[in-house]
Amino acid sequence: MMLSFVGLGNIGNEYANTKHNAGFWVLDELCKRWKINFLPSDNEYVYAENNNNKVLLIKPTTGMNNSGIIIKSVIKKWNLKLEDLFVIFDDVDLPLGSLRIRPSGGDGCHRGMESIIYRLGNNKFPRIRFGIAAGKNLRPAEEYVLKNFRRKDQVLADEVIVKAADAVESIINNGLNKTMNQYNA
Repeated sequence: MMLSFVGLGNIGNEYANTKHNAGFWVLDELCKRWKINFLPSDNEYVYAENNNNKVLLIKPTTGMNNSGIIIKSVIKKWNLKLEDLFVIFDDVDLPLGSLRIRPSGGDGCHRGMESIIYRLGNNKFPRIRFGIAAGKNLRPAEEYVLKNFRRKDQVLADEVIVKAADAVESIINNGLNKTMNQYNA
């Protein structure tokens, strides 16, 4: 059995520090902890494997709104089950500092999740939502998510990156239900 964590974001230096890249940040933190690196694939994503835990990390390189394009090929290549495919993404409807882990659900008006659900024809896969809402000017969301955090909010964002990576490690070691009980406080 292999667990897979798909972090959503946009590639390119102009997006690197934008809120929409929260999923990428969490995977980067895991790579740093596990001393592994992302490798190019034969498709539109980069990946890293932690063979000790049989864990696969995936960053789609299609751009956020087309994240679903590569999902079927990833599932097929690694023979993944949907319940073992965790998607990590930013959520403008959750306050900065919070995480929400669920076994399934809708797209929450998130274009990356919408793309994945559409391409799979299924929403029964787990997800980790990374709250990014800070301040008052959250709308229009498509502009808010493409901005960097204000300096005073970046400290908390960095803490949540660590917390989300801890949650991933908890899912690996303790399972989804125990992790949801711990992190969905």
